Amino acid sequence: MKNLRFHYHMEILFSQPVHSHTYTLKCLPITTDTQQIKACEYRIYPAGKVQESYDSFGNRMLYGTEKGEHTRFQVDVTGQAVTGICGMERQKEKTDISIYKYQTPLTRPQEQIGQLFLNCRRQADFAGMSLEEKVRFYMETVQRHLTYDKGSTSIDTTAEEALALGRGVCQDYAHVMLSLCREDRIPARYVVGMLMGEGESHAWVEIFDGAEWRGYDPTNNLVVGDSHIKISHGRDYSDCSINRGVFTGPAKQSQSIWAEVSEI
Repeated sequence: MKNLRFHYHMEILFSQPVHSHTYTLKCLPITTDTQQIKACEYRIYPAGKVQESYDSFGNRMLYGTEKGEHTRFQVDVTGQAVTGICGMERQKEKTDISIYKYQTPLTRPQEQIGQLFLNCRRQADFAGMSLEEKVRFYMETVQRHLTYDKGSTSIDTTAEEALALGRGVCQDYAHVMLSLCREDRIPARYVVGMLMGEGESHAWVEIFDGAEWRGYDPTNNLVVGDSHIKISHGRDYSDCSINRGVFTGPAKQSQSIWAEVSEI
């Protein structure tokens, strides 16, 4: 187990004043079987009316509206977490597990992933493998076929497109792994969180074994442990987007994200 301190920061700059800015944020980690959130505070600028709720996956949400004009929108989330309490998370949500067996527009396989899946089946004796061995094989396969390259893809890039490029970021690694697992009818979900060190938010995959969920990080080719802090999960990136919003005004926007996780 580890005692971790975390700080998540997001800032949006507008090229000219905007108003009537309505937003939804999923940036608050929650206590699970694998982690305990001992403290969590958030600050939003401008500090308009903000409410907290949960989505259908059990993720914490902040939603609000800033009616006044502003050229900057900023969110800071700070707190402490105990991680690595156990290796798996029990199934608690009311969501039907079967939804995690089906492909989504971001994970749906075409020629590239279809061929990779067939190659996996030819290379490994899956009939003699445990679920964990099979999932590790898929994770290692993704790691071999993608090169981490920030800026090569976008939030709209599909698993098929990322694999064709042979490069991407953690979101793409997770989507390709989800696609392979779901082709094998393994329930798999997308996870957003933070990783020890400094950087941006991170993404990985959780696999359901019939009773519990276990995390796998294909970007780093490892089983998720006490260096990860989970924020949210869903079918793919679109269910876990940290920030969604609309505003009034012809402004252009630029967004920056920074996260820091350190051991206490």
